[in-house]
Amino acid sequence: MEIERKFLLKEVPDNLDTYPCLFIEQGYLCRNPVIRIRHQNDEYILTYKGKGHMVRDEYDLPLGKEGYEQLLPKIDGRLITKRRYLIPLKDLDNSYEDSNLTVEVDVFEGHMAGTILAEIEFDDIEDALNFVMPECFIEDVTIDPAYHNSNMSLIS
Repeated sequence: MEIERKFLLKEVPDNLDTYPCLFIEQGYLCRNPVIRIRHQNDEYILTYKGKGHMVRDEYDLPLGKEGYEQLLPKIDGRLITKRRYLIPLKDLDNSYEDSNLTVEVDVFEGHMAGTILAEIEFDDIEDALNFVMPECFIEDVTIDPAYHNSNMSLIS
């Protein structure tokens, strides 16, 4: 099960190049339920995501490069490309100095260039519900379907 909240960021955080970065491209074979293929650095993953926004089932299965390449022409919509930076929350907002949370900052490329999203995964629902958005975030878009990558892949 994945417990995650998603936010829009005001701007790209400073010193992005000092944090671990993953290059991600992903496409969607199905949206209900979500079935996604992803190439992330040297990994190839097939993912199933259940219904929901903040809390939903998620299962990752190894796919392999050959399987990814065979499924890629079958995606519905456009390929999503982004760079994901893994930033400790305390580095974005020093009021979270005692936090061990990591913010996954997605800087989109291609047809979604200019979009910057932050995702935070939580260990339990209570922590997710009690999380107070830092000032560097503009808006909580967790329940806004427009910011689900599966829907963003349909934007021309």
